[in-house]
Order: sequence, then C-alpha cells, then structure tokens
Amino acid sequence: MDPLRTLWETFFDVDSMREALPEMLTVGLPNTLILAVSAALLGSVLGMALAVAGISRTRWLRWPARVYTDIFRGLPAAATILLIGVGLAPLGMRVWGPNPYPLGILALSLIAAAYIGEIFRSGIQSVEAAQLEGARALGLSWGTAMRVVIIPQGVRRVLPAWVNQLIALIKDSSLVYFLGLLASQRELFRIGQDYAANTGNQSALLLAGLFYLALTVPLTHAVNAIDRRLRQGRPAGAPDGDDDDLALAGAVEGSPR
Repeated sequence: MDPLRTLWETFFDVDSMREALPEMLTVGLPNTLILAVSAALLGSVLGMALAVAGISRTRWLRWPARVYTDIFRGLPAAATILLIGVGLAPLGMRVWGPNPYPLGILALSLIAAAYIGEIFRSGIQSVEAAQLEGARALGLSWGTAMRVVIIPQGVRRVLPAWVNQLIALIKDSSLVYFLGLLASQRELFRIGQDYAANTGNQSALLLAGLFYLALTVPLTHAVNAIDRRLRQGRPAGAPDGDDDDLALAGAVEGSPR
C-alpha cells in the first residue's frame, strides 16, 4: 500500500471527521469553553487574593501565598487534577453526587490561581511607588488606594499575560478526562480520543486539535494586538507619568470620602 495514502487515510479521513463533527460542536466545544472560562474566572479571583497577600507586609499572609504558589506551579497539572479529582471524590459524592465536573473546574482554577496570582502581583508591583504615596497623601487609606489606583493600573499592564493564561487553560482542560467524565460532559480531546480508539483512525483526534487551534490562535493574535495597543497607546511626546497621574486623579475623584 502507498505510504502516503496510508498516512492520508490515518489522519485526514473525511468520513471519520464528518462523523465526529456534530458531537464536537454540540458537546465537546461547549464543555471545553465551560471548563476554561469557569476556571479563568475563579482562578482570577483567587489569583488576585494571592497577589494582594503576596505583597502584604504581614508575613502570615505573604508566606502562605508564596507556599501555595510554589506548590501549584511546581506540580504537574495532571497530578493536581488527579489528586483533587480523586482525593476529593468522596466529598464531592456527598455534595453533588457522582459528577466529577465541579472537581475538574476546581482543580483547573487552583492551578490557574497560582499563575494568575504571579501575573497580577508583577503588574501591581510594576506601578510606581509614587502612585501609592500620592494616593495616601490625598487621604485614601491603603486598601482604598490599592483598590482604586494601584490594582486597576497593574491589571491593565498584565492583560496580555492574563489572556495567555486563558489560552493555557483551554489546552489544560483536556486533562480533565482523567476523572472519567460522563458522555455528556466530554470535552474536545476526550471525544476525539474516543473516536480514535473505536475506529483506529486518528482523523477525529486531529479534528479536535483543529478546534483547539481555532480557539487559541485568534486569542494569541488578540494578545499581540492588546500588547501593541498598550505599548503604542501613549501619545507621542507625552511624559511617562501623564497617564498614571490622570489615572490617580480620576480614581481619587471617584473614590468615597
């Protein structure tokens, strides 16, 4: 048999792709987006808490945040998902029944929080110290100054890195298949893998890969566009501190007295 024909039939069989396509569109794609977006939202909230704790002057907040970040960034994502998904399964059974989906979202969120926390922390610490000092001099408490002046500027500066983490979550969502999802809960990778295992043909798995590319490549270009906009958004000839001074003034005017 012609090797090229064999290779084509193994990876580019149109009939196999056509057979898997409806289930990928109606089941796999929505579940992948639910896993990624839910983990991104919950991970962002936890990550912001870690970032604030990580820059706190209180060591009882700073040290636990550092230990958490080191652990969840150091463990492989697959190991974390298995530890949480299997280890907390008895608790999950009592709370929501035999459904591993929430534990999968929890595991992805805890992993994302460690990375997003470091992203937010670096953004917050990149804001000039004079911004905080100026806000305090205008009568804002430390917490209010952080909330309305420092954190918004820090988050804006690391927005491309945050979107990059969303891209990573879309890809990491494929690891949730370790938890044995129900047929209606399968994400793109699991559907492609099941079709490949049943037919011995890799075309459905390749189709799943194309779906991932369709999700991640536009986001990658969006990151580049956001980064260019942030870099080029400052008017030519404007002093470096103008944008930050305007942000500080606007935040103080809009903050509660």
